[in-house]
Amino acid sequence: MIVSLGIVFLVGLASAAITEKLKLPRIVGMLAAGMVCGPYVLNLLDPSILSISADLRKIALVIILIKAGLSLNLADLKQVGRPAVLMSFLPAVFEIIGYAVLAPMLFQIDSAEALLLGSVLAAVSPAVVVPRMVQLMETGYGTEKSIPQMILAGASCDDIFVIVLFSAFLSMNKGGTFQVAQLLDVPVSIVLGLLLGAVAGYLVWMFFETMHDGKNTVRNSMKVIIILGVSFLLIGVENALDGIVAVSGLLAVTAMAVVLKLKCIPSVSSRLSQKFGKIWLCAEVVLFVLVGAAVDIRYMANAGMMAVLLIFGALVFRTVGVWFSLLKTELTTKERVFCVMAYLPKATVQAAIGAVPLANGLSCGDLILSVAVLAIVITAPIGAFLIDHFHPIMLEKTAE
Repeated sequence: MIVSLGIVFLVGLASAAITEKLKLPRIVGMLAAGMVCGPYVLNLLDPSILSISADLRKIALVIILIKAGLSLNLADLKQVGRPAVLMSFLPAVFEIIGYAVLAPMLFQIDSAEALLLGSVLAAVSPAVVVPRMVQLMETGYGTEKSIPQMILAGASCDDIFVIVLFSAFLSMNKGGTFQVAQLLDVPVSIVLGLLLGAVAGYLVWMFFETMHDGKNTVRNSMKVIIILGVSFLLIGVENALDGIVAVSGLLAVTAMAVVLKLKCIPSVSSRLSQKFGKIWLCAEVVLFVLVGAAVDIRYMANAGMMAVLLIFGALVFRTVGVWFSLLKTELTTKERVFCVMAYLPKATVQAAIGAVPLANGLSCGDLILSVAVLAIVITAPIGAFLIDHFHPIMLEKTAE
């Protein structure tokens, strides 16, 4: 595993540097490095690291979500209001409808299988979107109208909504029935995640304050370790309560970080955010290289051009969903187009659940995995490129 980690870091960073020289996003190089070094091409990575790949990717997501929470201004998020709520589910609903309409026309699958396919593909990638929105918040692009805050919040909740739908549609395709009550897991998961995170954040802040008696204090480096430890426990709570009650561990982590930002003095929260930004430099490489390693590019050949047409057709539906979410807002046309761009990337969720239907023996499983792989390869680089290159054109920079 040690050698594999060396390969992940060195090849991932080298590939990222090469793609930067080519004026492409770093993520393109990291994903490509993972695909080439992974088990489906050169097979350079030890099976032991691949077996814990999902956990390592989740750790990386936790790190960037903590930084996002420490960078998020709650007052700005309140100002956004309704559009942020609509962005958390409406674009995904439209995209799933797109797959339900288009997939049976292009492939020999029924409506239930098309809905399952849509639920796999509809989630936006927080791994691609969140770090870029954090960067925009730090550099002041779009912050006057809280655009990056709105996208960050919407993308975080979007995944919860889609994964709950995926579970319901998977059960339906395995011979069960669609339970409308399962949709209640979405608001329950969000509310309980926010409450759990808020309580955890307050308790962590109280601990820091208790330890600060004028002479002794908790060093910021130690605070980082404590925050990480509590974050991992919050993810553990989600896993422990699985099947009992729905709780979003990742949303709890973000809420905890937001509470810490509110309660800590600005200089402390700023230094903590900077420290997590430095940790992210390492975590980013692990995340995207391992996402690439999880992609079986052999399935891309099976998908064919019809799958490409399906993906882009469904993205048109998603665009309509984003546009509806932003109705009656003060956003200009350029800013709305940027929101559409930011909601294109697929990667994390698709890599995590794309193979589940096939593993469950569903006849549509091979098609779903093929389209999921193709969607990652197409939309993650395109979405990252559009965000990175067009935000200075589409968004106004707040004067410092």
